[in-house]
Formats: sequence, structure tokens, C-alpha cells
Amino acid sequence: MSRVLIVDDNAAMREQYAYDLNRHGGHEILTAADGTEALDLLAAEPVDCVVLDLEMPRTDGFAVLRGMQEKDIDTPVIVYTGTGSYQRCVQAVKLGAYGFVDKDEPTERVAHEVENALAHGRMAREIASLKQRLADDSGMVGRSPAMADLKTRIAKLAPIPSPILVTGESGTGKELVARELHRLGAAPKGPFVAVNCAALPDNLVESELFGHERGAFTGADRLRRGAFESAHGGTLFLDEIGELPAQAQAKLLRVLEENEVTRVGATRAIKVETRVITATNRNLDEEVGAGRFREDLLYRLNVHTIGVPPLCERLGDVPALVDHFLRLTCERFRIRHKSVRPDALKVLQARDWRRNNVRELRNVVEQMVMAADGNEIGAGHVPAASGSPASSGGLALSGGTLQELRAAAERQIVVAALERNGWHLTNTAKELGLADHASLSKVMKRHGLKRPRK
Repeated sequence: MSRVLIVDDNAAMREQYAYDLNRHGGHEILTAADGTEALDLLAAEPVDCVVLDLEMPRTDGFAVLRGMQEKDIDTPVIVYTGTGSYQRCVQAVKLGAYGFVDKDEPTERVAHEVENALAHGRMAREIASLKQRLADDSGMVGRSPAMADLKTRIAKLAPIPSPILVTGESGTGKELVARELHRLGAAPKGPFVAVNCAALPDNLVESELFGHERGAFTGADRLRRGAFESAHGGTLFLDEIGELPAQAQAKLLRVLEENEVTRVGATRAIKVETRVITATNRNLDEEVGAGRFREDLLYRLNVHTIGVPPLCERLGDVPALVDHFLRLTCERFRIRHKSVRPDALKVLQARDWRRNNVRELRNVVEQMVMAADGNEIGAGHVPAASGSPASSGGLALSGGTLQELRAAAERQIVVAALERNGWHLTNTAKELGLADHASLSKVMKRHGLKRPRK
């Protein structure tokens, strides 16, 4: 049910609009007798649409519109006036009003405008959500066995409302997995809210997650819905959950147990239906052992787990990822599409990519695009791995003895060849110049390599 605020100093007109809009649209109606009361109410209560009289003593409709801009309240507003002044309505639209009607208009017309404004607000929120999704340009790209396993597990767990813990190295695409779980889940049209726990200041963690009442602390000049309320009916993704402070961990545990939140400064709990997906690149069992993470909270969060494979375990996906990032980069820079030669792909597939996984590959592709003057990108355009000499041929090898470096290079070469051949041992052995698949099996055993599950 949508909440509509009627603002008019004329009590009879105010109550008439309230009655008619409730009768025609079934909306929950709030009323305010002047602009000051309206701004106070907008700061304290979530409102979906405002019907605003322009002609009021003291704080008129224009002051309300300016106040909403100052407080960053983006609720759609329909203004009306009895003066018949078109210019004043135009001025109100310039101040952010969605539309305007005359007081002489029938209530059916006003109800229709309210419905349009509500639809506009919903569309604006959907567009913002879509832009957020498109901004994450990593993509569920790849057909390697490891990626196939990941997609299968996502499809299996997506319909289940239980909490899911997503684990994996930095840059592997854990948020992308969470978004895919949401897309394939029971409420894909519901909101998807992502929060990076590591980026929240300690003094604002509870406010961001659970919301706060107006006046709850210094600077809390308006009511704020927290992430749980914003994600009601959808999915809340808590990234870097291992960074959450102890006090917030305790409150999060209570929310998961009771399915309700209490805003900071409030005494009344609010029911929420929010699916929680968390992610971490830490070993939370070790964090529990060190006393930095609550064991009972971990049991609540890891009802199901999904491990995101690092790029070094799905090097066969590198060509598809490179093509994906290449297209996105060229479109973003508005330049002609470039192609990548096989020699460059071979260098890229030989890298370890443990530094920042898919995110690092995306950055490398952008560097390659900028380095190549022509329409083709070759091996010479591939930047050297960070911390490695350019002569390493793309192998990301750190310091060590000659024997250690040789073993690391051999492992990378074997993994890359296996990925290129879909882990077909005979074909891989032939490419590497080995006698047969048995010889390759010995090499794989020496490096602890096992064929991924199908």
C-alpha cells in the first residue's frame, strides 16, 4: 500500500482529498496543515507521494519543495493551486515537482495523477537498481568446469530462502554471485541492497544496517531506513562480513533470529522479510577461534556456502572474459572495437592472477586497449604482471629459489593447458608434448591438481 501525504492549510479541502484518494486508490493517507508540519513529517515517515497546496501562510508549497531539495528527499510531488496561475505551477515544476493540477479538477483526475507519480517513482527506483547492476561489468562469463560447477550450485540454492555465505579471494566476483542468487531466487523483482561492511565507519554501522529515528544522535535530522528495511521483500548482501564490529554482530544475530529490526533510538521493532547473503575473503572459522567473530552468528550465516573459484582455477575462461571486458571498455571509451591476437591470449592464460583475480584481468584489458594504437592487440601490449619483470612472459612469479620458481611456472603452464583443452588429458598431453595422458597425470599429481567436478 502506497503512502500519500496531503498538505493543505484548508482543513475541509485536506480531508476531502484524503477521503477521495483513499476511496479511489486505496492509499494510506497522511495529512499536514502547513509546510512546516509537512517537512517534519517527511523527515520522520517514509512517504511515496505528496499532494501539495502552493498557497499556504507561513511555509508555502515553494518552501516545502526547496526544503525537500535541501534534505535530499526525492518523493514525487503533485502541486495544486486555486489561483489558476500557470506560471506558479511551472515554477514549482522547476523546483522538482512531478506535475500539477488545478483545485477545480475532479478528484478522479487528481487520483490519476497520483498513480502516475507513484509509477514514476517506482520506475526511477528500478532504473537506479538496473544502473547499479550494469555498473558491475564482471559478468557471469565462462564455461570452464569450475564455472559450470558454480552456476549449478547457484541455481540449486537460489530458490532457498536460507542465509548463504559466499567465500572466495578478493576480485573473484562474490557480489556477482549474490546478484545471481537474487535474480534466480523467489523474489527477483524485490530490491537488492549491497552493503560493504568494511567501508562503514564504526559509529555508523548500526544506523546503516538497522536505520535510525530522527534525533537518535547528533546529525540525525531525519528518519532513516536501514539496509534491512530497504531490502524488505528482496535480498540484502553484506560484503566483507568479517569486518563487522562485535556490537553490530550481536544485533545482526538478533535480527536473523527474530526477523525484525529496531532502529537506533526507537523502542518499536519492525518486521522485515529479507533474505541475507554474506561474503568474505577471510577464514571465519579462524576468526571465531581468534575471538573476532561470533560463533553463533557464523552458524546463522553459513547455513549454505558457495565457494567462488579464483581465476587461476578457470584459466579456460580467460578468452571469454577478455572479449567481454574488451567490448565493455571500447564502448565506455567510445572507440572502435579491437581484437586480441592468440599470442596475447596465450600470455594472459599463463598468468597466475592471484593478486586480484577477475578484477585484475579487467584492469589489464583496459591497459591493453590504451597501449594498442591499431585495431589488434598482441602479446607486446600485455603489461607485465605487477611486481614481475617484463621478461617473465606474463607469468606472475614472486621471489624464491630457482627450483621453486621452476615448479610454480610449470604448474601455471599445465593449468593453462588443461583449461584450454577443457581438462581433456589426452589432448592436453599432446599439446604439452608429453608421451601420453599417464605422463600428464603424474605431473598433475606432483602439483596437487585434480580435475574439477562436473
